Amino acid sequence: MKKITIAIALFMSVLAAQAQTKIIPALAAENAEQESLAKDYLSQIMGVAVSATSNIKLFKFVYNWIGTPYRFGGSSKKGIDCSAFTKQLYSDVFNLPIRRSSRDIFSMVSPVGKDDLKEGDLVFFKIHSRSISHIGIYLGNNRFAHASSRGVAISNLDEAYYSRYFYKGGRLLESFKSELSASATDDKPAN
Repeated sequence: MKKITIAIALFMSVLAAQAQTKIIPALAAENAEQESLAKDYLSQIMGVAVSATSNIKLFKFVYNWIGTPYRFGGSSKKGIDCSAFTKQLYSDVFNLPIRRSSRDIFSMVSPVGKDDLKEGDLVFFKIHSRSISHIGIYLGNNRFAHASSRGVAISNLDEAYYSRYFYKGGRLLESFKSELSASATDDKPAN
């Protein structure tokens, strides 16, 4: 009787193990398919090819904020300005707490030419001003996300308005990335 019980238990554990190995790949395939569909959808909405190497978290963040009204000095879904939007994106997507104003953020970057921009780089504008007055986040395909007077939107650097006022692109300096990462680690409470 004891041998039969052990044999049944062994048989059941083998069946359970086989079921798990079939379920896990099925779930992984389903998750991969959902992520692929999300990338296709975001690509169509944003006009940017969200490739397999793209930061899907960046595109989801932008998508979730599109249409948020513009409010100078605002920093919430009720209303946000361009630098607060950029600061929030860098915090949530890249886990980097950057400065608040577009001019201060510019001091944290190394300049990048328009043709050398990569996904996640920053784009700076001098709109009706001699100093930087607007900022956005480059998404690819000459598109960038920003909080404009129309609210959070995706625009094209080749549009006459943005092309006219484009100042420079920028990539966060490695020294600031290291400094910000270190300060974020220092700020975490000890367990």
